[in-house]
Amino acid sequence: MRRMISCSLAFALSISPVFAAEWVGFRGPVPANLEAKDLPLTWTPEEHIRWSAQLTGTGQSSPVIWGDQIYVTSVEGPNKEQCLVTAYAVTDGKKRWQSSVKNSTPEVVSGLISKAAPTAVVDQAGIVALFEGGNVLARTHSGEKRWERDLVADYGPIESRHGLGSSLIQTDTHVVIWIERAESPYILCCDKATGKEVWKTEGLGATSWSSPVLLTVGGKEQLVFSATGKLRGVDPETGKELWTLEGVSGNATPSPSVAGDGLLLLGATDGRGESSGGKAADSNCLIRVKKDDSGAYSADFVWRAKRATCSFGSPIVHNGYAYFVNRTGILFCLDASTGEEVYAERTPESCWATPLAVGDRIYLVGQKGTTTVIKAGPKFEVLSQNRLWKAEAATETPAGEGTRGSERREGSAPMSGDSSSGNGAQERPQGRGERGMGGGGSPYGNDSLIQFAVAAIPDSLFIR
Repeated sequence: MRRMISCSLAFALSISPVFAAEWVGFRGPVPANLEAKDLPLTWTPEEHIRWSAQLTGTGQSSPVIWGDQIYVTSVEGPNKEQCLVTAYAVTDGKKRWQSSVKNSTPEVVSGLISKAAPTAVVDQAGIVALFEGGNVLARTHSGEKRWERDLVADYGPIESRHGLGSSLIQTDTHVVIWIERAESPYILCCDKATGKEVWKTEGLGATSWSSPVLLTVGGKEQLVFSATGKLRGVDPETGKELWTLEGVSGNATPSPSVAGDGLLLLGATDGRGESSGGKAADSNCLIRVKKDDSGAYSADFVWRAKRATCSFGSPIVHNGYAYFVNRTGILFCLDASTGEEVYAERTPESCWATPLAVGDRIYLVGQKGTTTVIKAGPKFEVLSQNRLWKAEAATETPAGEGTRGSERREGSAPMSGDSSSGNGAQERPQGRGERGMGGGGSPYGNDSLIQFAVAAIPDSLFIR
């Protein structure tokens, strides 16, 4: 059987047939039944692409998947007037339905401002999507309205440098929304069935486009948020602050990755949008959260990297090794328990999408269209290099990459955005901008595509 990918600028690659499975939010999580042998290893613009779909509008989020449908979010219009949630068939990329709502905070489309950057969440009841203008939409799997929220009407204007990038995160019953705006930032927990507020607490009060994670510490879950200079643990049931760790920098865009019980792998970039200078490696680190005999939580550093840094994509831990891809495409592999560098090797491109690790493979979805598949483990070995479109001559993005906010994402149609993060724009784009800007265009060019995100289920790989 042939393994395929497809794109639209959303692409879907898959082995036939496609099986129903779930990719429920930002970075998955990776389905437990997903094996490397079930994913495509090689593809070209002419071969092994199952389908591609042209998305309406523009966006930067990752697709999410439930059953036989894949969902993407986007915004449309020169001022992002409409916020869209669209469902496509996993098997052939055909549009099933599209739902829209008027943007509460219209803003001129620009390469400097995020565009549908937050990734949605999906479960058996349907999809919940957040847009940077403050709109929250909940829809069933057939597209019917469940509920809507206008956060601007409820909690005031949202003003944030380069827009919002934080993706939604969910528990069985709740969805958590992080609005790290310039004034009075907040974290909001809503009932997934009704949209009603469960709790609301203060945000971190620092720059961030990263996404929260759920960390288990001694059998109990807590939410972890990362913003420039600090991390914070929060009780997901009450919103109560459990701990705060300072002494980091450059961590505004990469999202933390869970590395085990009480363990977090933190990524940081030395990009110009950060204040970290040459010290970003100190903030690419492993952190342990623990609970003492009195019931109080604390967090501290296990190790700090010597050279490894990130781009917009988040670091990952897989089979005992930690992987970081920096702004110039150098892949750092570190021993996850000690932080000792195992190797540092150059790859063709930097990654704005978080790497995907499955079995003995690591998929590095490069920003400019090259996906490099390497062998997982302590020896650097390239298994394949693949492209969804032909490389453009003389249009390379200089080292000091640009903003995610101006390009496309992964999925199964032309899409824009993973943010590693579902993350928003961090710095002025240096490369060429996104196609389909929805009016106004990009001031930085409009001939290039960017790979923003990757999602996978058994027998299928989707790139936006």
